[in-house]
Amino acid sequence: MKIALTGRPGIGKTTAVKRVVSLLGEKAKGFWTEEIRVNGKRWGFKVVRTDGEEELLASVEADSLYRVGRYGVFVDKFETFAVPFLIEAIDEEKVVVVDEVGKMELLSKAFQHAVSRLVEEEVAALVTIPIKDVHPLVSRIRKRFKVIHLTLTNRDNVPAEIVKLLEGRDGKERGEQEP
Repeated sequence: MKIALTGRPGIGKTTAVKRVVSLLGEKAKGFWTEEIRVNGKRWGFKVVRTDGEEELLASVEADSLYRVGRYGVFVDKFETFAVPFLIEAIDEEKVVVVDEVGKMELLSKAFQHAVSRLVEEEVAALVTIPIKDVHPLVSRIRKRFKVIHLTLTNRDNVPAEIVKLLEGRDGKERGEQEP
């Protein structure tokens, strides 16, 4: 099962991903992105791997040729920190977690290649994608994965539903009621 979680910015996609990772435990491997705030303002973003290690992805103070809006993106750091971990997760046939397949991450050709491999291989995955297809790879994911749109109404129940889907359960076994 491959699941793509989408929804408007700030709706809770990363929170949902972290809850799924917590519920799956050692079965999940990958990363999520978190914003970094300084004095109440968004200053940048970091990548957090499921092993607890983290690395700076982008900041307003970054001197980088790679830019998304006002953020300079550390593509080289991302490629050495997150991409090999993603490839390991695919090779180990874990539930591969990628939050997110977004503009900053897609600046990396190595990331694009790893996610393309993830799309094609028979491995369980949970990825987050923007609402709009910001890249052809996002469009491919939307066509090949089960897409769940996160909303204020469903966001509390979605992580448990995703775990059921990833574990091959549809929620109807053992007399469980449909939500």
